[in-house]
Amino acid sequence: MESVQATKQRFEIIGNDLKLNRAIEKAIQVAPTDISVLVTGESGVGKEAIPKIIHSLSHRKHAKYIAVNCGAIPEGTIDSELFGHEKGAFTGATATRSGYFEVADGGTIFLDEVGELPLTTQVRLLRVLENGEFLKVGSSQVQKTNVRIVAATNVHMFDAIKKEKFREDLYYRLSTVEIALPPLRERKEDIHLLFRKFASDFGQKYKMPTIRLEDNAVELLLKYRWPGNIRQLRNIAEQTSVLEENRSISAATLNGYLPNFGGSNLPAIVDKQKKDGDFSNEREILYKVLFDMKADLNDLKKLTLELLKNNDSEEVQKDNENLIRKIYGNHDDDDFSNETEEENEMLHLPEPQTESNYTKPVVEDKYHFAEEIEVEETLSLQEKEIELITKSLERNKGKRKAAAAELGISERTLYRKIKQYDL
Repeated sequence: MESVQATKQRFEIIGNDLKLNRAIEKAIQVAPTDISVLVTGESGVGKEAIPKIIHSLSHRKHAKYIAVNCGAIPEGTIDSELFGHEKGAFTGATATRSGYFEVADGGTIFLDEVGELPLTTQVRLLRVLENGEFLKVGSSQVQKTNVRIVAATNVHMFDAIKKEKFREDLYYRLSTVEIALPPLRERKEDIHLLFRKFASDFGQKYKMPTIRLEDNAVELLLKYRWPGNIRQLRNIAEQTSVLEENRSISAATLNGYLPNFGGSNLPAIVDKQKKDGDFSNEREILYKVLFDMKADLNDLKKLTLELLKNNDSEEVQKDNENLIRKIYGNHDDDDFSNETEEENEMLHLPEPQTESNYTKPVVEDKYHFAEEIEVEETLSLQEKEIELITKSLERNKGKRKAAAAELGISERTLYRKIKQYDL
């Protein structure tokens, strides 16, 4: 059995991280068998090296090795690419075509980004894994193939299964052995080593002196989270090699090539069950709180006036009444309902939501909402609204979209107002 160190030299794998060495060791151990393997890890960690190791150390090494990026093939053609098609099977199928599983018979197929496969294709793939059988698109004749399947994904497979985007039975068939590659941020000791290797390669490629990192630049390199992993590190090394005239790279220079370094390196905790753009519950709670506050304020006003009226001392009653009216203004008992209605209109808030008058918000797009709210308007406010809409339409030369944006309302609401006021 080939050693881990010899395998790394053979496939030019740089690094001494224990997790990396364990992943390579597992690849060497499963290579002589025909069991399927699932390689997991973030994008850019170098998952494509594992199937090459497995194929080259297996008894299939003299047969074909085909790598397929499942995420790059359109959903409508991926079945044809993988399993082939018969002449006339669909529009444009002018001749019979062999798919990858037929061409790679006896060899190895690497399915990269397998988590992006459509569900219908997953069913076909499961049949190949179970008994080696497949059907060409447009054919009823069962064909046999003998291929070794190695798959890779950066998708969290259990989340995909839970969301019914990936078949659970297919996952367990693919992951007979699972090999996980660590992200670059967990391989601190390998980061500078990889950068030096990339810098040396690009120096030779572009026939220029190799760049060198200063000590403070090395510290910065190790602190960065590297969301793009080895692929991003390689790109940074190439950019600095080509663009920097000074071949000694400082931390300030390197910082200009690291995106969002000033941001927080802490992972954000997000509720996975919460749907994007679902703010309806929060809005309803906010409305309820506002109306409760308004009701409490009105109750306080009424209670205060009742206390004033029931006060036996005319002098005390007069002093308190002047103080209260100084705070609240001149209100009679019957003014509160009118005031509440008028202030609701000015605040653009719906009336208190009961079973009889509740209107559910209408979602116009992902972030903007328009409410169908019926609020009784006083004559003066209606005239003011007509005046504002008219002036805005004149300023924007009759363009409703621009006028709606200026008024802070939706185009649909503006159109309803124009019809309502016959503008």
